[in-house]
Amino acid sequence: MNDPFEGLTSQIFDNKHVLEEDYDPETILEREAEIEAYRNALKDVLFGRSPSNIFIYGKTGVGKTAVTRYMMDALQYQVEKRDEADRLHVLFHNCNNDSAYGTLRAFINTLRSDDAPTFPKKGLSTSDALEEFYSLLDEISGTFLLVLDEIDHLAKVNSLLYEIPRARSNGHLDQAKIGVIGISNNYRFRDSLSPKVKGTLMEKELSFSPYDADELRTILSHRAEKAFVEDAYVQSAIALCAAKAAQDTGSARQALDLLSTGGDIAEDNGDDTVTDDHILAAETRVQRGRVRNKIRDQTPHAQLILEAIAQLEESQETPVRSKTIQSTYEQVATYWGTDPLSSLRSVQDHLSELKMLGFLSRTERNDGRAGGAYYEYELAMDADAVFTARKEIEEESTT
Repeated sequence: MNDPFEGLTSQIFDNKHVLEEDYDPETILEREAEIEAYRNALKDVLFGRSPSNIFIYGKTGVGKTAVTRYMMDALQYQVEKRDEADRLHVLFHNCNNDSAYGTLRAFINTLRSDDAPTFPKKGLSTSDALEEFYSLLDEISGTFLLVLDEIDHLAKVNSLLYEIPRARSNGHLDQAKIGVIGISNNYRFRDSLSPKVKGTLMEKELSFSPYDADELRTILSHRAEKAFVEDAYVQSAIALCAAKAAQDTGSARQALDLLSTGGDIAEDNGDDTVTDDHILAAETRVQRGRVRNKIRDQTPHAQLILEAIAQLEESQETPVRSKTIQSTYEQVATYWGTDPLSSLRSVQDHLSELKMLGFLSRTERNDGRAGGAYYEYELAMDADAVFTARKEIEEESTT
């Protein structure tokens, strides 16, 4: 059998990684105001003071994590040049579908020496994990910044955000200083925190707005120069990617996906230049992938509620009230071996958030004295996309 990859070359891309999500750019474009606000929030670290707690808000793909990594690198560089600054340790953790205990365990295992045993997954409490965590911080000493990406997906987040900011004042830390940087796509995340946590945090808030078409065009042009070989794209294709993404989400990630996928399509077709037609073809492919990724980003219960509404949509029972959704959701959760949420209010909270994130449409009804006012919900996306994403997620969890 002949080698199917024999003679295969890349005639479009020079460095495709520049267009990928995990690429860390050396220069951050179109975020000057956010960088300035971040700088002011972090400056105490340079003078050996306790760091502020900082919360970053904004939609997916608007530069929150990229700017944070950029600022952490710049801060580390400055700290190393200043005698008055303590040694800086930055710990990153993605909280998606994690718990307070799991997050602490990840930090502990990062801080422990290579020859030390790993902190156990089970058998100990969150209090035990906090005790070990504080011990390690004081042993290492210096300033610690805990970057919690997707913090709104962290289970039992109140316990972590109540304890850690008070660690020094409560006598748990003597040598170390600590600050929390939370990154969230949910602008209402703070509202979900308990009053005592809000009083403890005293955080500084930074908001990242969606990019407009001109900003996205600047970012794409800069990346395209590095990603493609010379003359492998037309400028109108760059402008089209920027316009499409700006009209939809204002996400640089979406714009970069469009451009990268357009390059793939051009390469697959044997074309040596990415044109507007390739971008239009890429739009459909990227849209399908974005729906799957958005569903993956939701909490397990939010995913199950979406699947329940998709079932109701398929059987033409939508728009539908929250009580009916709750009943179907309980069946879906049981089918997948998950204990469902026990209260209608919890389901309604998830419905409100899913509506805010664009997964659902909501209509207010009023039946007057007989039935009063209430909401009805239906999917704002294709039900098949929900079923496909959920099937993939469940299959991945069993492998």
